[in-house]
Amino acid sequence: MVAVTNHDMDSHSRLPATSFPSVPEIETETRETEQEALPCLVSCTTFNILAPIYKRLDPLNQGLRESEFKAFWLDRNQRILDWLLYEASSIICLQEFWVGNEELVRMYSERLHDAGYTTFKLGRTNNRGDGLLTAVHKDYFSVLHHRELLFNDFGDRVAQLLHLQLNVPLWQNQRANFEREILVVNTHLLFPHDSSLCIVRLQQVYKILQYLESYQKENQLNSIPIMLCGDWNGSKRGHVYKLLRSQGFESTYDIVHDTDAHKWVSHRNHRGNICGVDFIWLRNANTSRKPLKTSWGESVFSILKYQLRKASMTEHDAFAFLKGDNCGDFITYSAFLEALRQVNLIGVPSGLNFQETRDLWIQADTDGNGVVDYEEFKQGIWNAMLSDREVKEEESNGNLDSSKLSTEEGAYLGFKVKSAALFPREVEKGLWPEHYSLSDHARLTVMLSPVKMQCSQSRRHSLGAN
Repeated sequence: MVAVTNHDMDSHSRLPATSFPSVPEIETETRETEQEALPCLVSCTTFNILAPIYKRLDPLNQGLRESEFKAFWLDRNQRILDWLLYEASSIICLQEFWVGNEELVRMYSERLHDAGYTTFKLGRTNNRGDGLLTAVHKDYFSVLHHRELLFNDFGDRVAQLLHLQLNVPLWQNQRANFEREILVVNTHLLFPHDSSLCIVRLQQVYKILQYLESYQKENQLNSIPIMLCGDWNGSKRGHVYKLLRSQGFESTYDIVHDTDAHKWVSHRNHRGNICGVDFIWLRNANTSRKPLKTSWGESVFSILKYQLRKASMTEHDAFAFLKGDNCGDFITYSAFLEALRQVNLIGVPSGLNFQETRDLWIQADTDGNGVVDYEEFKQGIWNAMLSDREVKEEESNGNLDSSKLSTEEGAYLGFKVKSAALFPREVEKGLWPEHYSLSDHARLTVMLSPVKMQCSQSRRHSLGAN
């Protein structure tokens, strides 16, 4: 392969050397405990390609956008397609795809179709102009079902759910009833313009996870891996990250690199800040996790705690604040609602609704006596959400709820992350190269090895209701 310099990374006339193969390869690992390798590798790329309607040509002139100059947006998107087709990932998930321009849509559709991909596009609600594009290579996967998720809330965000079946050959001695299916989600969450929007982003993820559980139950898909791809507009410090971790999802990039929590970046935003926001999450079916509603409640309480600590409140101050004017040493439901209103978690556009606040109260009032005392407040609200370090410790100790494990006996499909890389490569060191102009995001590509996983008798449980 031809080595390229940093200057070559944004050249239309050259294509990059890459360590990711574009054809199936034979997995050479020997049989592992409860796993048997399958003879192929598949890959997935997620990339926010920066819609021309948002790309500023002159930072000093906020009104001048790339969409006004066809030669500019056409050339940049041709180069993006060159990269994508050269890399030839099995699954491609794009965000900020300019669905409002027929010529650009046609260019992507035709070139991807000619390369063997089936494509699905979805515009954001209220005709915002951009949206999502997911492409699946026919040599690797068949598309069994495709669903569109319209959040219809602040930010007009959407998500795509694809139910895929692996097409690449399995071992000859594989049982005929071996399931080879996977669920893939492509999404782009709301940008947190201020801290009050954290709850909206959390709600968007909660809706995706709720829909996934519903879809699995409806189609009896307990033993199925799930990948969540996209621009999450939040880092590893955030509430969304911790919610997904508590639900058994792992960042594929960090599985491979085991890097410092905040070292790599993938985005330089319109404020000039660099941050890591682009993820491909993976959850295999044998992963322990908490009930979704419990994780959701803990995540909201984590946001509440963040808001109170930002106001310099200690644990005792926070309890007094939630107590309000009540003279007793406990929190009432009405005082709880008033406190949520004061920190903008309810009573604002896209804030918590009645049922969500009621569920939170039930989770906090552990003994069901109608009030929350200090111990309930401390355990259920103030210390509700585990840190990422604590999540890892709980997983290693086997303490997370196992009520969500597979019900299937014998073998089922899983994935092992073999490699992961961000391009341009400087971002893996926390640097943003000034020469890079394909997008304001780096693209993330992961290579996955399908593996046969065994469901042990002691760990089989039903997919419980929330």
